[in-house]
Amino acid sequence: MPSPSATATLPDPRVCERARLSRDPRFDGLFFTAVRSTGIYCRPVCPAPAPRRENVSYFPSAAAAEAAGYRPCLRCRPELAPGEGAWRRGDEAVARALKLIDQGFLAERSLSELAARVHLGERQLRRLFVERLGAAPIGVHGTRRLLFAKQLLTETRLPVTEVALASGFSSLRRFNAAFLEAYRMAPRELRRRAPPEALPAGDAQPLVLRLGYRPPFDFAATLDFLRQRALPGIERVDAHGYVRAIGTPEAPGWLRVGAWPGTRGARAHALRLELHGAAPAQLALLVARVRRMFDLDAEPRGIAAALSCDARLRPLLRRQPGLRLPGGWDGFEIAVRAVLGQQVSVAAARTLGTRLAQRFGRPLPAPALPGITHLFPTPEALAGAGTEALAGIGLTGARAATLCAVARAVLEGRAGFQPEQTLDGFVEAWTALPGIGAWTAHYLALRALGHPDAFPAGDLVLQKALPGDGRRLTARQLQAHAEAWRPWRAYAAIHLWREAAAPATTEASP
Repeated sequence: MPSPSATATLPDPRVCERARLSRDPRFDGLFFTAVRSTGIYCRPVCPAPAPRRENVSYFPSAAAAEAAGYRPCLRCRPELAPGEGAWRRGDEAVARALKLIDQGFLAERSLSELAARVHLGERQLRRLFVERLGAAPIGVHGTRRLLFAKQLLTETRLPVTEVALASGFSSLRRFNAAFLEAYRMAPRELRRRAPPEALPAGDAQPLVLRLGYRPPFDFAATLDFLRQRALPGIERVDAHGYVRAIGTPEAPGWLRVGAWPGTRGARAHALRLELHGAAPAQLALLVARVRRMFDLDAEPRGIAAALSCDARLRPLLRRQPGLRLPGGWDGFEIAVRAVLGQQVSVAAARTLGTRLAQRFGRPLPAPALPGITHLFPTPEALAGAGTEALAGIGLTGARAATLCAVARAVLEGRAGFQPEQTLDGFVEAWTALPGIGAWTAHYLALRALGHPDAFPAGDLVLQKALPGDGRRLTARQLQAHAEAWRPWRAYAAIHLWREAAAPATTEASP
């Protein structure tokens, strides 16, 4: 098995040592601590007594630690660590390949196909993974599957056969063999050692998972953003968090995302995902969607360090250090809502979106829970509706034509939300569609892809917000100033929008 490369991406060893000894949650997932005397690897926030320095090795990823023969700690549970955002974000080949792996690409396809999707040779991609993460792509994929299985075994009462399916294994025999080889215990033995918490009696119990993040995280700010845009019947933001319908009319379900109860230690740095009616085979993708939507793999410390070099942004970062990119559940849904919101207020866009959902969405056979009655319209539904029917909800002919064009482009593959796209390629594909300008394309990249460098330089509010003295920059001047913010321009935009209260003003610029 490959050993970690000397050039693998790790914080400075002295930083790792201080973070380990202080159990600093800001470094959770940025490195893992392996203890030679026990053969166990841990998160830097592990509550167990700190091992002696001479027994400790540091690894840049869980996959690297497992490739070196270490097993995950049952106490701090490495499967709960947030992903290292810099590896999974942006346009580098490793980041784009990781996003595909997170969607289960290697479960059914070969490494050579993965390399081709990110326009690299197989050998080159393997080399980059070992350099950056300390493990080959297959090792990263295998570790991801087993750690997700470990979380399901520990936190849920799913049967082991369904855990195997949810974690991407085609057979229970292969799952048992892989788990035993990696962790030196059978899945059922792990469940006996760490049984799930007791659930109240009832026929249809939810599946509850803990989704970790690195602090700080202004969850309330994200909820505020989503609350202003929530479409009645599709989703809602209430006192407990974010709720929406998922699944299909034939197999409907719903989810709720809220804060994890508790106020102490790393346990508090997590969201609570509650799933109802979710098929086991979809669990990994659903979790990945929620993580992207709430930007749970962001690294606030690194982002703030980069953006604080700008005197205009520095006080904004101090004032709200935990702002994240507010994502959306589905890329096509965000695209439709962005078109509906062009040149109108958020309230008007929400009204149009509600009409669209009620007329062209898919009604649920019975309300999943009070107020949740529909699934958002599919590309097929809007492409088949025609401009005249779409205009009937109060759209101009041009907006209705743009919606039809967007739906057809997604169906035909001319534009989409594939995770391996670069930002430039994404913007080029979307701006080729009628009615989609650079602002809308960058807005989609920010909200639907969670791209950290998306930046709508044509936004009037940003052009006024950056100077902060009543002046307005040109798009070119704003673009030039923002070059110093790369690769985190999207976070700069969120801070400036938040200060100017722009999210409550318009859904999308002209």
